[in-house]
Amino acid sequence: MPITLAVDFGSTYTKLVAIDAEGETLVGTAQSPTTVQEGIDVGLDRALEALRSSCGVRRSDIARTFASSSAAGGLRMVAIGLVPDLTAEAARRAALGAGAKVLRVCSYDLSQRDLAELAALAPDMLLLCGGTDGGERRTILRNAAALAGSTLRVPVVVAGNRAVQDEVEATLRGAGVECVVVGNVLPELDRLDVEPARSAIRAIFMQRITQAKGLDRARAFVGDIVMPTPMAVLEGARLLASPEGGGLGELLVVDVGGATTDVHSVASGAPSSPGLVPRGLPEPHAKRTVEGDLGIRVNAATILESVGAARVAAALGAGAGEADMAAVAERVRALAADVTRVPPDAAAHALDAALAALAVDTALERHAGQVSTAYTPTGAVQLLHGKDLSNVSMVIGTGGVFAHGRHPRRILEAACRSERSPTSLRPRAPALRVDSRYTLFAAGLLAPSAPRAAAAVAARHLQPAEDDAHDV
Repeated sequence: MPITLAVDFGSTYTKLVAIDAEGETLVGTAQSPTTVQEGIDVGLDRALEALRSSCGVRRSDIARTFASSSAAGGLRMVAIGLVPDLTAEAARRAALGAGAKVLRVCSYDLSQRDLAELAALAPDMLLLCGGTDGGERRTILRNAAALAGSTLRVPVVVAGNRAVQDEVEATLRGAGVECVVVGNVLPELDRLDVEPARSAIRAIFMQRITQAKGLDRARAFVGDIVMPTPMAVLEGARLLASPEGGGLGELLVVDVGGATTDVHSVASGAPSSPGLVPRGLPEPHAKRTVEGDLGIRVNAATILESVGAARVAAALGAGAGEADMAAVAERVRALAADVTRVPPDAAAHALDAALAALAVDTALERHAGQVSTAYTPTGAVQLLHGKDLSNVSMVIGTGGVFAHGRHPRRILEAACRSERSPTSLRPRAPALRVDSRYTLFAAGLLAPSAPRAAAAVAARHLQPAEDDAHDV
């Protein structure tokens, strides 16, 4: 039986998913800590041995291998545009859709302070935009000159006003800056075109990731890295939603990690009620946002600071006294100090679930559309800013806290509509499911070559989200 293997070189674990593509079945999964310092080929070898031990799959059984990666922090980008709500926002969406973590979004002219801050952030690449085609040209030209004169020497994807792209390219290349020119992310005020920029970002990332220690040796087995891990998850979600794949319809995926919380929505985002009027840039059907300040290990303390100790204590059912909240805060800070900690008992699982639910709540507040009221001479008008996710039929949780935690339902319920945030257009009454074997990234990797097998395996291992009865 020839095996198709999906490999994810994650920042914490290297994960393997073995699939019988002809039989459209999952053969087995395995994982091992990612060994960035030793060389990621070491962790891969250990994961392969774990796969052999657990389900008998040997290297000689593997016919094809596809790989994704977020090792060493994944893809770190800065998006630069003109107006915050237009080209800068379009640039941000293009970067996120390519699987990047957006460190910063800059608008208007770059100052010397901006350049110094960008150098300190040390991004992997920059996305430079500005102006619609044939529109405003001064800002992107000035920013290209500023980048050329700075100490930043990272690849630049140029996706702005086509009327000045040649001049921008000449300025950057003349200073020795590597750049790729693609179509404008915002060719017209009401039209986004992020796919050319996404493709260029992905191609550069694939070249750069090969510099990871040990990957040259790992490539002898896995071949090239196909895409960044977040993009693989988004492609898996897109496949499950499509009629040609899983046929699940409009859905939402939340991926809670140690450092970030990603949200992927595959939905039209159109107004769910006739009186709701869209405002702002058109929303992509498949949209991803990443919240770099929301994670249940590296950024556990950040969640605490963001929502307050009282909300964390309330989520745990702890007391509201000063001593109670101080004890909760101490437990949260301990997680941030030991990012590899695995919950040893019911109390630790409950804390993970509380933090994850608060992360999901905050991430959905940012991802989902919002309703506001505007007053006109003819009366009040309800405005929609962003995607209306009210009619999304399914919410899926992926990641360790869902596959191995005890309270997945409690976490996913935080993604749904609530009275606490009445203007947030989150799913009203979705089915709640868990990616129980962590196959969603694998579905995204296999989608181009074996969509039926990928969708069948991923859909089969979506389990109802149920909390452990002993710990509720």
